[in-house]
Amino acid sequence: MLFSSWQFIVVFLPITFFVYFMLNGWRLIVAGKVWLVATSLFFYAYWDVNYLPLILASIFLNFAIGTGLAQSNKVPAQVGQVSRHHLNRKVVLATGIVANLFLLGYFKYTDFLLGNINAVFETAYTLPGIVLPLAISFFTFTQIVYLVDSYRGETAEYDLLNYALFVTFFPHLIAGPIVHHRQIMPQFSSRWTLARRYSNILRGMVIFSIGLFKKVVIADSFAVWADAGFDGGQQLSFFAAWAASLSYTFQLYFDFSGYCDMAIGASLLFNIWLPINFDSPYKALSIQDFWRRWHITLSNFLRDYLYIPLGGNRCSEYRIYINLFVTFLLGGLWHGATWMFVIWGALHGLALAVHRFWKSFGRPLPSLLAWLLTFLFVNFAWVFFRAKTMDDALRVLNGMADIDSAFGQIPSGLKTSELAWGGWLSDILLRLLPTGLVAQAATYLAIVIAFIIVFQRNSMEIASGKLSFKLTMYGAVLFSVAMYFTLAATSSVFLYFNF
Repeated sequence: MLFSSWQFIVVFLPITFFVYFMLNGWRLIVAGKVWLVATSLFFYAYWDVNYLPLILASIFLNFAIGTGLAQSNKVPAQVGQVSRHHLNRKVVLATGIVANLFLLGYFKYTDFLLGNINAVFETAYTLPGIVLPLAISFFTFTQIVYLVDSYRGETAEYDLLNYALFVTFFPHLIAGPIVHHRQIMPQFSSRWTLARRYSNILRGMVIFSIGLFKKVVIADSFAVWADAGFDGGQQLSFFAAWAASLSYTFQLYFDFSGYCDMAIGASLLFNIWLPINFDSPYKALSIQDFWRRWHITLSNFLRDYLYIPLGGNRCSEYRIYINLFVTFLLGGLWHGATWMFVIWGALHGLALAVHRFWKSFGRPLPSLLAWLLTFLFVNFAWVFFRAKTMDDALRVLNGMADIDSAFGQIPSGLKTSELAWGGWLSDILLRLLPTGLVAQAATYLAIVIAFIIVFQRNSMEIASGKLSFKLTMYGAVLFSVAMYFTLAATSSVFLYFNF
């Protein structure tokens, strides 16, 4: 069940909403929480019920470990046993983290590891073909955060129901954001969240509508051009290759941005504010700025639970560069078990190291040049993120560098009447513009529009203003158009569902 499917919008979300607040209205607060947990688990099991026991087992295990760690903070160790007490707590924490990472590693990296062993050592281990359970990366990282916070004494005591609601709350369950308990549970405990708040409902619907439009109208349109370029197998000319790479760059942007908006909008219907996970990253003026705007909760996780434990900025300059590189190398591997993701992560780690080195000279670039270099690098790196094989990546990159093909003839077999508009307009443009650009005219027109959109106010900025008739109508128009696309075509899965 997708956020962008009619089943979710017309059936699941309204029923979940009305029953939840009906139970709260009857002062059946616990029953309301049970209802949200049950519907969230149904939402998860709708994809594949076979993995429902997996997430339940993960919840029970982490709740038991987290509760033990939280309670041990309040148990004073006897004199002479302080060191042993701390050691035991560290062992428990390490055991919990290893158990979570083992679960994630088994499902996500077993085939990748065995395949590489076969390639390096010429062995013939059979690949088990393990299917990746939906959302395992997100609910695993969410619970690792909970264990560390419990160890640090930063968690309150919650019962199993509250903990299950924290993990499974359906707006963030499938593709994030990665949340801390302190961001969610105090909101559910507040009496202000128990009743319908119509300002939140309206604001949530506007944000959800913006996200739905981004996904089904913009992202899914770019997906057609991106897939044709990356998966077609044909040699790409200069303009065709740039059309493919930029199409994916904007497909991923509007797909993930749309998901984040819909998650926040759906959550706000229940008076819950999820953390902002996406903040106009293509406005970034440096690669560091980009990662402060893109997948913000993952960036924070990598910083707090990997980069800082590695030493962060508290070591030699050389070690800092190594820490940056290793952090994003592993961040790339988190996205998927292929060398393409490893290369993508390595490129970003290297870029962050270069950025830090340049900053040490104290000579910032002009804003326009800084933006251009950042965007071009991000677009370049996305090629590896999207490509299924190195051959596919090199095919696109070679085309992007093939300037000679920019002014070549019309691609073989293509007639002017088969162009985006055909007829007399195509004939005129073919005399004025490079033929390769005219052949990709529809794609480049969409790319220009996408550039204009990403430099406007983002959805959070739009919806944070005063709730007005104009804003309501804006959301209603976007929702109507998006629903037409939703009902007229089969929506594709959100890209981050694959991670």
